[in-house]
Amino acid sequence: MTSNPKLGLIAGNGSFPFLVLDAARAQGYEVVVAAIKEETSPEIESRGATVHWLSLGELSKLIETFRREGVTRAVMAGQVKHKQIFSSIRPDWRLAKLLLSLDLRNTDALLSAFAKVLADEGIVLENSTALLEPLLAKAGVLTKRAPSPQERKNIDYGRTVARGLGEYDIGQTVVIAETACIAVEAMEGTDATIERAGQIMASLDLNKTEPGKSYSDKSVLDRNLTVVKIAKPKQDMRFDVPVIGVRTIEVMKKAGARCLAVDAGKCLLLDGDAVIIAADDAAIAIVAD
Repeated sequence: MTSNPKLGLIAGNGSFPFLVLDAARAQGYEVVVAAIKEETSPEIESRGATVHWLSLGELSKLIETFRREGVTRAVMAGQVKHKQIFSSIRPDWRLAKLLLSLDLRNTDALLSAFAKVLADEGIVLENSTALLEPLLAKAGVLTKRAPSPQERKNIDYGRTVARGLGEYDIGQTVVIAETACIAVEAMEGTDATIERAGQIMASLDLNKTEPGKSYSDKSVLDRNLTVVKIAKPKQDMRFDVPVIGVRTIEVMKKAGARCLAVDAGKCLLLDGDAVIIAADDAAIAIVAD
């Protein structure tokens, strides 16, 4: 990050924007927040920064706000649901022009074009993790329990599948059981993908109403799920960075997922050590390779 004392923050949903805001202010930046009405928590106003609210479709207003505030460098933090592009939000002329110029409307194409529009206006997007390096997953087994041999097989297979999906910018997460792909992420997001995988496995549970049956009696297959979340092969660390938090662990536990694999140095643990503690409490293994 540069020594520029003023930093723009384009804030989406979740805790990611709050982490960036607090870290930036701790390092002496004056932060100007562009808060997205459809996504950002109102609590953002309680963190001592200048906050401007705008709709997701108001690209011109975003540029005008940053230029008026003297912002020349900015970061994006927090999810903006991809499906919002297809919602009833009305884009302004600048965003409409950007969307019409795209041959593809996947995440990479959209955000790369967005970054170029900002750059053309003198606003450079920085890596969103630049202020949060201590929260990036470090290489190795992060939890008390290491992946089992079967989970390791699931991880290896899941990484192969996920990298293939990443080439087409479809999603970052796959859910595996017994080296079979149960679910892949598209627009719904990681948590919804894990939930769907759990529902699929539950729907296969033909013996669930029989008394006296244990979990392992119901199938010759291991029903425990492995979640693999990777950075895309050409991951742009300015946006769409893989993140996990305590909520991810809670969703995994409910879905019957007992192992999580992420990319070392490219996945943010949004809740820090609390993610590891929650995983240990749930006997979930986390590994970063």
